[in-house]
Amino acid sequence: MSRSLYIPEGYKSSLTLRETQHAIKYIKDVFQQSLSFALTLDRVSAPLIVSHGSGINDDLNGVERKVDFDIKEIGTNAEVVQSLAKWKRMALYRYGYNVGEGIYTDMNAIRRDDDTDNTHSIFVDQWDWEKVITREQRNIEFLKETVRNIVKAIVYTKRKVSLRYPQLDSKISEDVYFITTQELEDRYPDKSAKERERLITLEHGTVFIMQIGGVLKSGRKHDGRAPDYDDWALNGDIIFRDDVLDNALEISSMGIRVDADSLKTQLIEAGAEDRLQYKYHQMIADNTLPLTIGGGIGQSRLCMFLLEKAHIGEVQSSIWPEDMIEKCSENGIALL
Repeated sequence: MSRSLYIPEGYKSSLTLRETQHAIKYIKDVFQQSLSFALTLDRVSAPLIVSHGSGINDDLNGVERKVDFDIKEIGTNAEVVQSLAKWKRMALYRYGYNVGEGIYTDMNAIRRDDDTDNTHSIFVDQWDWEKVITREQRNIEFLKETVRNIVKAIVYTKRKVSLRYPQLDSKISEDVYFITTQELEDRYPDKSAKERERLITLEHGTVFIMQIGGVLKSGRKHDGRAPDYDDWALNGDIIFRDDVLDNALEISSMGIRVDADSLKTQLIEAGAEDRLQYKYHQMIADNTLPLTIGGGIGQSRLCMFLLEKAHIGEVQSSIWPEDMIEKCSENGIALL
């Protein structure tokens, strides 16, 4: 196993397999309605595959291999999406959405190069969302307000789940602690990025770590971000304290998206100016696409968190290393 597998001492699921399946559906029903109401979002259909070379697929950190295949009927290649960060912004333009309106969708992806552990799977499922904003809303305060609304939707869902399954008694703080990656590095200069995330989240419970993607004073990045969707000065991750895993659990990566200026700056910094050949990038550069805010909220991550599970495989069906399957089985962790 590339990542370490953590087995909580004395762990036993509070729900049976059948109860778990019912609870997964309940969480998804409740949360997506709450999210839609909180952010004024319509549900739309989204692609599982996009054309190779279209520039629409998410490049993540720029090194992950996409799953691709040839299409007999068309004679070209297609790629399974890694996320829908770029597609959503194009959809808002095509569908004619106005300021204050947005969309969300069920996104399923395959990230073949992800390492697997308690919270990572090669199969990714999330609610991808995107909303049209004004230029005046491209600021930290609007970003924070949106984060608070998402956290409120999660806390509301938790309350509903706890009423139905009172044995699930963990608490979630609605009070979000905001901190930048540079402030976090300054506070824990001798720790790794993940160690910093764990320490700040164990202390505060609910944290939004801001400004991810750029190089810090140390000369290192907190984490990688593609240069062509999030504005690295106006983005971040929503992270919760997971008492089962005694760790920080990232539920959402989100941010205000690049405009023409930040797109150019970040492409230069990333050495990726060649992406300006794609229609998507050109439509940002010439201000054709609307200004937006958006992100992804992990469906399986949220379910394992709210259902107090020790492994993401307890709430989703995927493929795992054989030694991980054996170790989980030996310790009462039932992978689906």
